[in-house]
Parts: sequence; C-alpha cells; structure tokens
Amino acid sequence: MSICPKGKISKARRDKRRANWKMSAATLVKCPSCGALMMPHRVCKSCGYYNKKEIVSTNKAN
Repeated sequence: MSICPKGKISKARRDKRRANWKMSAATLVKCPSCGALMMPHRVCKSCGYYNKKEIVSTNKAN
C-alpha cells in the first residue's frame, strides 16, 4: 500500500512553493590584466592570469 497524504494541496499553494526555484545569472568581473569578463576567483580563460600571476601559459600575445 502507498502512503496517504494528509490533505489536498492546491495547485496555487504548490506553485507558490516552487516559485523560488529560478536560476540566477552568473557573476562576471573584469580581469585586471587583460580586461576580459571572467568568473571571480578563477583563472582567466583569455590570458591565463590569476591574482596578478600567470598560472596557465597561453599562445595569445597580449
């Protein structure tokens, strides 16, 4: 036998509870070395710098 709910939950009440399940836009900041948009606290994909140090060497000449 399956469980029995204690009472009917209306569609409005159910949808009010689910209303906060929305996604938020990713936070982007400017890279201090090249100026490209990047996610904070991560290595820049365009220049390879993090915290004013080159972490990943890239082939691009800046």
